[in-house]
Amino acid sequence: MTSQFSGTSPQRATVAGTPLRGLMSYLLLGVAFGVVLTKSEVISWFRVQEMFRFQAFHMYGVMATAVFTAWLGLQLIRRLELRTIDGTAISVPPKTLGSGTRYWAGGFLFGIGWALAGACPGPLFAMIGNGAVVMSVSLASALAGTWVYGALRSRLPH
Repeated sequence: MTSQFSGTSPQRATVAGTPLRGLMSYLLLGVAFGVVLTKSEVISWFRVQEMFRFQAFHMYGVMATAVFTAWLGLQLIRRLELRTIDGTAISVPPKTLGSGTRYWAGGFLFGIGWALAGACPGPLFAMIGNGAVVMSVSLASALAGTWVYGALRSRLPH
């Protein structure tokens, strides 16, 4: 019987070729992100419903802040010509919109799923971690949908 873990010390141990130290940093970053999502009430079903009913600005403000932060980050990456840890240049290829059907259709389906589940895929793990175990159904559905898309991607119009 072989183990997923290899190496003789914690500094050299790996899981599927990734150093444990790197995996721990991802775990800690994910936990910190979950705390931020929880404290900002982004994982609240009631906040999501307020947003879809246009009763509160809270979620729109959070999303606007996220869009601004992403824009600012991309500007810094471009202007400072930042590189990845291994020295590869970071570039974001331009999007071709075409007719735009895939964007409005995908956005519509995403919005319907978000409204029905009360959560977008991002906070699902935080919701489960906060005790909303029923969200495991949404997580399983999101994973199944991702798998189906991957299986059908070559046959879909892009």
